[in-house]
Amino acid sequence: MTGDQFDCFNIQFTYGNGTRLESMCRQIDGCTNDVSEYVVGSEGYTNCKNTIYDRDGKVVWVYQEEGQEAGVTKVDPYKQEHVDLVTAIRTNKPVNEAENVAKSTLTAIMGRTAAYTGKEVTWDQIMESQEHLGPTEYAMGPVPIKPVWPVPGTADTTGKNMRS
Repeated sequence: MTGDQFDCFNIQFTYGNGTRLESMCRQIDGCTNDVSEYVVGSEGYTNCKNTIYDRDGKVVWVYQEEGQEAGVTKVDPYKQEHVDLVTAIRTNKPVNEAENVAKSTLTAIMGRTAAYTGKEVTWDQIMESQEHLGPTEYAMGPVPIKPVWPVPGTADTTGKNMRS
C-alpha cells in the first residue's frame, strides 16, 4: 500500500445464480502491473480477453481474428469505444451505455469497499451505503478532506467510517 490506496486487489464477485468472477489488479509504479478478470464455470474458466480453458487449465478455445495471430485484435477495444462514440455523434444514432456504465462502476466501488473493509459486501448494502468520498461542497480552493488509510477488518461495510 502506498499513500491512501492499495497497490493490488483480488476480489471475488458472486452473483445470484452462483456465477463467480475473480478480478485482480496491480497498478503501482515500478512494478509488473496487470488488470485481469476470470470467470469460472462448472466446465472451465476464461480470462475474459481471448481464451477459454477447461477445468484442468487446457486451452479449449482462443480468439482468432482473420489475419492476426491468435489472441490479438487489429483494433484496440479502448480506441474502438471512441470510434463508436464519434460515429454515433456524427450519424445521430446515440449509443446509450448509461445503465451498463453505472452498474459496472458500482460493482468496482463494491469491490473496493470489500477490499478496504475486509468484509463481504452485498449489492443491497452498497446501494444503501452512505459512503461519501468527495468534499461536502464542490468549489475552487482547498479541499478539506482528511485522508484515512483503509485497514481491512477495521471499517464497516456501510462506508460511514471510511472517510470523514
